[in-house]
Amino acid sequence: MGWFEALVLGLVQGLTEFLPISSSAHLRITAALAGWDDPGAAFTAVTQIGTELAVILYFSSKIGKILRAWFFSIYKKDWRHDPDARLGWLIIIGSMPIVVLGLLLQDAIDETFRDLRITATTLIVFGLILLLADRIGRQERTLDHLTVPHGLGFGFAQALALIPGVSRSGGTTSAGLLLGYTRAEAAEYSFLLALPAVFGSGLYKLTDIGKDGAPAQWGPTILATLVAFGVGYAVIAWLMSYIKTKSFVPFVIYRLVLGVLLFVLIFTGVLDPQAGPHL
Repeated sequence: MGWFEALVLGLVQGLTEFLPISSSAHLRITAALAGWDDPGAAFTAVTQIGTELAVILYFSSKIGKILRAWFFSIYKKDWRHDPDARLGWLIIIGSMPIVVLGLLLQDAIDETFRDLRITATTLIVFGLILLLADRIGRQERTLDHLTVPHGLGFGFAQALALIPGVSRSGGTTSAGLLLGYTRAEAAEYSFLLALPAVFGSGLYKLTDIGKDGAPAQWGPTILATLVAFGVGYAVIAWLMSYIKTKSFVPFVIYRLVLGVLLFVLIFTGVLDPQAGPHL
């Protein structure tokens, strides 16, 4: 992987991580269209650390309150009913599905799920699910209403994002909308819920960067991660403002068009569904 390739993929990661359009799908598609090697699951996982650092910066005040309340709740009974402490525990509970499934499905994540036909299918199917959730969700609940079953529901939706094309933010936000949460509250919990999973995955995959035969090397990966951090912060700020008054319909349309176009390119032979195999 060269420096220009890393710069482009870092921009793609930063632009798409928080939008409900799947950053892993866009990294995969960008590399395939450019004729580059598939950057691989390890590159995706590590560069996502950059975008999650943007989450920490943007929600620093909220995260600080959650960590403080959660820590005190471990040994002080009167803190256990604090809303921020409760949210901290529910983030941990909601992270369990992706941890378990991520370990069980590691080989499929690295290989099988990266087939572009699967990516095209998930872009379309989960785009329609997002549209349904946005239309029928009551959008009444805030994070103060979050329960253990709801936290696990968000968590299983997040775990689906192990498949490129689903979208971590799109899947969890769809789940939140279907459970009756507002767009802003569902998105906020989605971003907070991603922190343990993404940092865990990124750290776990660090040893795969720079291995013999791996397309991603350390220098370009660090550049891509830094670019993803800067761009990702700007996208978070824009998206949190956008969803307070507008729907997800434009993103749904984009997903459907991209999914159909991807199928056309594959079935006309323009694009190999296994293009740029990860070695």
